[in-house]
Amino acid sequence: MNSHPIIEHIPRLRRYARALVGDRYAADDLVQDTLERAFVKLHLWRPGSDMRAWLFTIMHNVFVNQTRSHRPEVDLDIEELPAMTVKAIQSEQVELADVERALHIIAPEQREVLLLVAVEQMTYGEAARTLSIPIGTVMSRLSRARERLRQIMSGASVVPLKVVK
Repeated sequence: MNSHPIIEHIPRLRRYARALVGDRYAADDLVQDTLERAFVKLHLWRPGSDMRAWLFTIMHNVFVNQTRSHRPEVDLDIEELPAMTVKAIQSEQVELADVERALHIIAPEQREVLLLVAVEQMTYGEAARTLSIPIGTVMSRLSRARERLRQIMSGASVVPLKVVK
């Protein structure tokens, strides 16, 4: 019996959702909402196109809609990070927890791009299509996200970015 092509993408969706929202229960809800919408809209998917990018686009849209409707507090749970093959030593665990916290300090739109490119290994073009933004915006947000993480992780005083319209 063949499994549905969406099934193979669930682990990546879960990983992205957990990194995006920082809470395993909220991430599971986001994945469930994404899959529900994907199955309802499956007739809109073009065979031959990238199913992964299509699913991540749906997840992005669901996340944005949920974020607009409410902003719950996020409890970071370092125990819920994906299992590693070798247990990290204590200092690495502390550093990993610091990175996790830093990810949730940066702006959500920067975090999305950083996760898609660095964790999910999407190209700039794939990330741009997934988020419905120009490639230049992906590159700019990625650069700002990396710089912001460097500042946070180094303990440097963090100056909020000026919003340019």
